[in-house]
Amino acid sequence: MDGLQALQGLRVVEMGQLIAGPFAGKTLGDFGADVVKIEAPGSGDPLRNWRMLQDGTSVWWQVQSRNKRSIALDLRQKDGQDIARQLIAEADVLIENFRPGTLEGWGMSYEELAKANPGLIMLRISGYGQTGPYRDLPGFGMIGEAMGGLRHLTGEPGRVPVRCGISIGDTLAALHGTIGVLTALYHRKVNGGRGQVIDMALTEAVLNVMESLIPEYSAFGAVRGPAGSALPGIAPSNAYLCADGVVLIAGNGDSIFKRLMQVIGREDLGQDEALANNAGRVARVEEIDAAIGAWAATRTVEEVLTPLAAASVPAGRVYTAKDIVEDPHFRARDMILRQQTRDGHEIEVPGIVPKLMGTPGAVRRAAPRLGGDTDEVLREIGLTAEQIAALRERKIVA
Repeated sequence: MDGLQALQGLRVVEMGQLIAGPFAGKTLGDFGADVVKIEAPGSGDPLRNWRMLQDGTSVWWQVQSRNKRSIALDLRQKDGQDIARQLIAEADVLIENFRPGTLEGWGMSYEELAKANPGLIMLRISGYGQTGPYRDLPGFGMIGEAMGGLRHLTGEPGRVPVRCGISIGDTLAALHGTIGVLTALYHRKVNGGRGQVIDMALTEAVLNVMESLIPEYSAFGAVRGPAGSALPGIAPSNAYLCADGVVLIAGNGDSIFKRLMQVIGREDLGQDEALANNAGRVARVEEIDAAIGAWAATRTVEEVLTPLAAASVPAGRVYTAKDIVEDPHFRARDMILRQQTRDGHEIEVPGIVPKLMGTPGAVRRAAPRLGGDTDEVLREIGLTAEQIAALRERKIVA
C-alpha cells in the first residue's frame, strides 16, 4: 500500500447529466481521477433536484457527484465552447451523454477535439449509439431496458412488465462505458499515444447481460418470458413466504438440493434418483417448490434461515434500506460510509466498489455546489482573475 489511488493523475471532463454519464464519472472519481463536471449556469445537473432533498439538494446527488469538481459553463455560447475545448485539450477522458450530434453542432466532434488532444478517450453514452437508424431518437434508461430485453422478463407471467426499482439501464451503460474507458487507457499506454471513442448504447449495455436470451431463440426459437421470483430452467431457486416475511432459497446444486430436502424433512425427494440432477428437478419444479413453501410457511424468517445456514444451503432475507444499514457485514466491509455534505450534514452512503486491496478508492471530497470550482478550474488552464470576472459578467461562467 503506497497511499496512491489507482487512477490518481487521470484527468476527466464530464459533460453528462442525470445518471449514465455521471455514474461513469463517479466510478473513475472514486479511484482517484480528477473529474471536472461541466454544468449549465443557474440550473446545473437536474439530478441535483431529483427525489428527496435536504436543504434543497438531492441526497442522491451527494453520492453521484462525490469526488468531482463543478464548473458552471454555458456551452450554448461560443466562448463557453472555447473554454470547454481548453479543458478537454488537457484531459485524458471526456464523458458525454447528449443526444448524438449535439457536440458536433458545437464544433466539438471527436475529430476536432483530437486535433488538439490526439490521446483523448471519449466516452459517448446514448440511447441507441452514434450510428444506425435509431441514432437520432431520444433514449432513456427505461427504453434501453425495454428494447434490450430486460423489461419483458421482469414481473409475473401474464402481467404488465415492471421496473426493477432502479435505473438499471443507465447504470449498466455507465459500467460498460467505464470498462471501455479503462480498456482504451490501457491500449493507449501499451500500444501508442492515440485515444479513441467508446460508443456505448443503453440498449446494448442491457442486451449484453441478457445471458442465454438470444442463443436460446437462435437455436430453439424459444422466447423467454417473465418467471416472477423463480430462476427459469434452474431448480429449486425461488422466493418463499414465511410466517413473517420472505426468504430466497437457492437449492439448485445437486448436493445442495439433498441437504435442503433433509432440512425440510423431505428426504424422500432428496433421495429420489429422478431429482438427482437439474433437468429432473426442473421437470418437477412445482412439486419441489410446493414442498419448500409448505415448510417455510409455518416458520419465521429466522427459523428458516438458521437451519439452512447450518446445512450450507444458500438463502437470504429480502433486505430493505433499513436492513442494509443495520447489517454488521456491510459495516465490516465499509459498504456503508459516513460522508459530509457541503451544507454541513453527515449522511450515510454506499461504499466504494470494487475493493482494490493495494490502491483502494476513497471519498476525497463532497459533491460540489453548482460552479463551486469554476475559478479554480479556470485558473488551472491559465485564465487570470480579470478574465474570469469578465466571463462571469457576460454570464458565460458562474
